[in-house]
Amino acid sequence: MEKRPPIIAVMGHVDHGKTTLLDYIRKTAVAEKEAGGITQSIGAYEIIHNESKITFIDTPGHEAFSKMREHSARIADLAILVVAADDGVKPQTQNALEYIKKENITCIVAINKIDKPNANIEKTKSDLANIGLYLEGFGGDVSWHPISAKTGEGVNELLDLVVLASEMQDLSYDPKASPTGVVITSKLDARRGGIVGVIVKNGTLAQGSLIATKTAKGKIKILNDFLGKPVKSLVPSAPALILGLETLPEVGEEFVCGKEIESLYKGVTAERLDLGKHIKEETTITLIVKADEAGSLEALRGISTRIPSDKPIIITSSNIGDIYETDIKLAQSTHAIIVGFRVKIDKAALNMARNEKVMVIQSDIIYELEKELIEYIKRKNPKEMPSLEIRGVFGGKGKERIVGGKVIIGPVKNQGAFDLWRNEKLIGSGKIINLQSGRKDVGSADAEQEVGLLVESDLEIRMGDKLIFI
Repeated sequence: MEKRPPIIAVMGHVDHGKTTLLDYIRKTAVAEKEAGGITQSIGAYEIIHNESKITFIDTPGHEAFSKMREHSARIADLAILVVAADDGVKPQTQNALEYIKKENITCIVAINKIDKPNANIEKTKSDLANIGLYLEGFGGDVSWHPISAKTGEGVNELLDLVVLASEMQDLSYDPKASPTGVVITSKLDARRGGIVGVIVKNGTLAQGSLIATKTAKGKIKILNDFLGKPVKSLVPSAPALILGLETLPEVGEEFVCGKEIESLYKGVTAERLDLGKHIKEETTITLIVKADEAGSLEALRGISTRIPSDKPIIITSSNIGDIYETDIKLAQSTHAIIVGFRVKIDKAALNMARNEKVMVIQSDIIYELEKELIEYIKRKNPKEMPSLEIRGVFGGKGKERIVGGKVIIGPVKNQGAFDLWRNEKLIGSGKIINLQSGRKDVGSADAEQEVGLLVESDLEIRMGDKLIFI
């Protein structure tokens, strides 16, 4: 067994200075001309502090990326929990601490932003104690240090604590073991194809090796270190960029090399096919998710588990890259909604989606994507939405229809847009032009009220149809 450097996950609430701390450490410990943008694409880098190597992993702060934070805690030997002295404990601080405790990894607290005029270190210590994290000198044994990631004050002392804590863990690896590790980034590059960022955990990772995860396999054609320099081999706890996998693996997956490949990879195709057996339009909401990188796919999967729905939500396909005609065809055959995060839709695919009435939801902002998806799924779950049942059809001209109905769930509002449902299926849409109750124009109507409507719709409206208001 040989000694290996510690792997550090820097965690904390969004805007508490986690990224600023990582950037400061990178810029002061890694030559700027060498680092360039390559460390950003891997999501990890090595530094040398007082002759000791340390590997740092970045973890996104938004709550949608909680799965990525969980993966980071899982592969880390030690976590730095960043808490802002001017803001205290926040939801994602608690979320990060839960993962740290779950994985039983050593934690060091960095109380950041001490340069701010409203910084309150003592209150921050108290806030941490309230969530069960007791610092040294405040009733506990958790190491901590006050810092300013902006100015660099206290950062060297914080790194001293990291080195000391890692030495106490006696971290080691077997250089003769089959190489193993964890995928931390996975994305499609227009010029180079699939690029996978990994952290080596055991053995010696070498160029030319066969490699596999549960969802991908291939051969390491190109092996780069975290600076993007070609290397023949890497040992733990080195970050690496790999080119050569046939498909892109998912973030957080373990990789293996050598004879263990087949046992890990086999059955993946069968598992995906089995998933398809459960897809039924009447009983599920089916999603196809597309994103710019594997971490974003992880976030989309996390969102799908939180969306309120009276039907199970199944992701039938998740891939990296833009939206093409093949995605539209798959959505058509599986009655799926396509959700795209930071991706474009091919012009031919857009035309096909419009012609085949395939719903495509896109955004570069994850908050907006989640909101739009929730709204659409509410429309696919009409039991909760304002609605009325058509009780009479009285003619019309062009796209205008005169109909009568009874409000089932109110309020139904004048000028409101609606989806037209027939026999429990969504068949079209329209808008109220005028709403009357008791032969008088009204702004809205409540449940059990009978109303007359002048509506605009491309489709014929029939007795028994339901109008579900968006």
